[in-house]
Amino acid sequence: MGVLPFRGRRIEERNELARLLHGAKSGNASARNELIAMYIPFILRIAAQTARRYIDPKSDDEYSICLSAFNEAIDRFQEGKAASFLTFAETVIRRRLIDFFRSQHQHRLKQLPWSEFDVIDDEDNVSNWAEVSSSLEVHQAQQEAAMRALEIEEYAHRLAAFDLSFHELIDISPKHEDARRNAMACARAIASDAELLAFVERRRALPLKALEERVNVSRKTLERQRKYILAIVILLAGDFPLLKSFLMNAEGA
Repeated sequence: MGVLPFRGRRIEERNELARLLHGAKSGNASARNELIAMYIPFILRIAAQTARRYIDPKSDDEYSICLSAFNEAIDRFQEGKAASFLTFAETVIRRRLIDFFRSQHQHRLKQLPWSEFDVIDDEDNVSNWAEVSSSLEVHQAQQEAAMRALEIEEYAHRLAAFDLSFHELIDISPKHEDARRNAMACARAIASDAELLAFVERRRALPLKALEERVNVSRKTLERQRKYILAIVILLAGDFPLLKSFLMNAEGA
């Protein structure tokens, strides 16, 4: 008996979300503002999870970036092409934050003064260039490691939406090189085709019939490698430059 009121509230919330979203996309500024205000706790939660710290709405740039991303999600969301608006909005928010973190790291690296590593002798000559180079390489490696960690976290989040896990990839990866190459070809065929990619996003499954017509792989093999192909599609279609580079090097592509 106690479950019904809760379900009723959830249905009411979904209906209200649909109403406000429709109004916002139709140009109703009041509906847009009300929708944003209603989901500020949601926006702050995603921001904190991605940044791995508390986000202060009054002082942190991340908050304004997340608001802008949520606003962007309202404009870009298309019914039927994504699982739900909130899932889509969460993806946009995370991606915009990662873009921001990347730009911040790149800016800091470019602004790093060479003088921090200069070693000057009595005649004002700079020496120890090997030490300078080493210091910069260590700094860049640290920045890349931080960005890779962000990409892994976001990739794991995207995999979870498909009931997959990052660690599971080791077990589901095809053992033979030919099988991996075929799976990669299937994933690329999907990632490069907007219609097939939309099917994957909407159904959380492979477009087996359409895929059979485009790749020289049997349906039985496609079904057996389903999870691995989906995982690679998610990677190829997402904003994961460091992970993609690692994958291409590993596959010799």
